[in-house]
Amino acid sequence: MRYVMLMTQYRLTPLAASLPSTVPFVGPETQERVQGSQFAARLGANESVFGPSPRAMEAMAAAQQWMYGDPESFELRSALAAHHSVTPEHIIVGEGIDGLLGYLVRLMIAPGDPVITSDGAYPTFNYHVAGYGGILHTVPYLDDREDVTALFKKASEKDAKLVYLANPDNPMGSWHAGEKITKALDMLPQGCLLILDEAYIECAQNEVVPALNADDPRLIRMRTFSKAYGLAGARVGYAIGTPDLIAAFGKVRNHFGMNRAAQAGALAALQDAGWLAHVQGQIATTRDRIAQIATHNGLLPLPSAANFVAIDCGRDGTFAKAVLDGLVARGIFVRMPFATPQNRCIRVSCGTPADMDAFAAALPEALNDAKNGLTRA
Repeated sequence: MRYVMLMTQYRLTPLAASLPSTVPFVGPETQERVQGSQFAARLGANESVFGPSPRAMEAMAAAQQWMYGDPESFELRSALAAHHSVTPEHIIVGEGIDGLLGYLVRLMIAPGDPVITSDGAYPTFNYHVAGYGGILHTVPYLDDREDVTALFKKASEKDAKLVYLANPDNPMGSWHAGEKITKALDMLPQGCLLILDEAYIECAQNEVVPALNADDPRLIRMRTFSKAYGLAGARVGYAIGTPDLIAAFGKVRNHFGMNRAAQAGALAALQDAGWLAHVQGQIATTRDRIAQIATHNGLLPLPSAANFVAIDCGRDGTFAKAVLDGLVARGIFVRMPFATPQNRCIRVSCGTPADMDAFAAALPEALNDAKNGLTRA
């Protein structure tokens, strides 16, 4: 009997074949593997080095991981609904805001559909839009803030299905008063959905939080346990929207994507208001320390309502990248905006006092190398 060996060639969709095999961010672990050493201070991913609630850690340790997680995340959704004075039907839980953005784009965007965002805003959203064939249209920042009026005007011009707005903003840390966003919704064109990314809202002043109706069909709000709650590794995010829109996520979501430990940890974190207040105080104190370090070195720290500070290096993106490279070479992991003119800045996450000391020691050396056009292996 003769056996014929056949070569089977996989066949990607034309859209998938056209996309680069890349990720929106290069992780610090990748950089550590390349350089052969660990960072002394991890100040680039806006994680909370202050950690999650001890109650959350206990709950996660006690979770029986041999069982699948509840596909409805019932207890967590119920607690979130009570926290926001809505019904559980207004809440969807998913694998971080990133996962929920992917599901929403899959639900809303067909190849060629227009989507609006700011030039330099969160790149993972752009990644999902490209992944489903949407066409991104961008507007520039205005005074280092996302321009709400310009975003909504562009949405009208392009008859967009989605418009993305982060408040507070990443990567600049800037913000709009909640009242402004509430009023601006009247400018949103018919048939367009606003994605309001509030990942950093727990780090902000109360005035930043808009009073919005969860039954408003023009809006979906997204929040996370990755920032102030300190559970970035657990991947827990949630969205608040109209019950019919929230129900639509059931068409496409990974129903077993939320593991038991993540659900238990998020629930315990939500219930520990004292720990959240403690972390919020740490963030405020550390933002001041970052600003002091920047000012001491002749740089300009920008006001921030997030758990990081954007520091204006005073020149262009090439110079800021040189400063960043100098910090990375000295074991300080930071990031920077990728669009002009915001890329004149570096972005420094809040860290421990030891992290801040390491940053303070490395920054003047990195600046000196950048000014002299030097690189350090």
